[in-house]
Amino acid sequence: MESLKECTTAAVGIIAYNEQQYLPALLDCILRQSYTKEKTEIILVDGGSSDNTKKIMEEFQKRNLNIYRSIQVLDNPKRIQPAGWNIVIRHATSDIIMRIDAHALLPIDFVENSMACINSGEYICGGPRKNIIDEDTPFKRMLLDAELSLFGSGFAAYRQVAGQKTYVKSVFHGAYRKEVFDKVGIFNENLIRTEDNEIHYRLRKAGYRICYEPDIQSFYQTRNSLGRMLKQKYQNGRWIGKTIHVCPGCISLFHMAPFAFTCALAMSIVLGMMWNWIPFVVLAIMYGCFNMVNAIMCLAHSKNICDVLLPLVFLFMHLAYGAGTGIGLVQGVRS
Repeated sequence: MESLKECTTAAVGIIAYNEQQYLPALLDCILRQSYTKEKTEIILVDGGSSDNTKKIMEEFQKRNLNIYRSIQVLDNPKRIQPAGWNIVIRHATSDIIMRIDAHALLPIDFVENSMACINSGEYICGGPRKNIIDEDTPFKRMLLDAELSLFGSGFAAYRQVAGQKTYVKSVFHGAYRKEVFDKVGIFNENLIRTEDNEIHYRLRKAGYRICYEPDIQSFYQTRNSLGRMLKQKYQNGRWIGKTIHVCPGCISLFHMAPFAFTCALAMSIVLGMMWNWIPFVVLAIMYGCFNMVNAIMCLAHSKNICDVLLPLVFLFMHLAYGAGTGIGLVQGVRS
């Protein structure tokens, strides 16, 4: 690869659809960033929101246009995330493009630390993304515990808050040298929820390394109800199933674990009804033991009485994700 030039300008991209609840706090985080505003461009992309999302963007632009390198408010008529990120890439004029989720919160040094990491010799970087809740209630703390657990999504490197600089398969809230998109192309707009898995796979195949730097921290709002969490898990699983048709190499075995469990559970029930319930009993005991151990570990750590509900929540999460994957495998992806 060619020798690296020093990067001085940063494009912070945010796409949103009906995010009036979370967007103001994120924009306030952007405004508080320690990195030089004259070297920062803000690209805000609205997916045709029916609430005040675009108005919030336009008011931010009007108030702060003269202190930033530029602020753009753009429309995403396709509404989907990969199309929104592609709009950011096409309109960015800075050395670095930073991809920030509308549900995020950022510490004051996020942009500065990302720029420093890139200028240390990296093409792509990111860091730990810690889940948080919007209201400190026992039930919402239980949902957070479920998300952070190994039965949730706590295994991913970018969800850890400790560790050391290393290289990983994927990052959240990543920063990218703009030229990497010139080489590997932009996001696949046929993939709604797994576009990051696929483009990171292409980046790695092209020879780029994805740097995990613990100093680049960010925060992400956990879904604030069980229904919304299960809907998210179902959709995540569905797009894992769909993505296998397009890019099987960017899906890990861990992504398929809930589907394998759901299939095994369904088969054991069928076997029980037709022949013998022993396979179902064995599976139930094995899963129940792992489930209870994980729940007890969460309860011991959090001391939150609502964590007694975690065994059921874990089961619902796995079934939602697994069923979604199965449906996605059947549906495939339209090219």
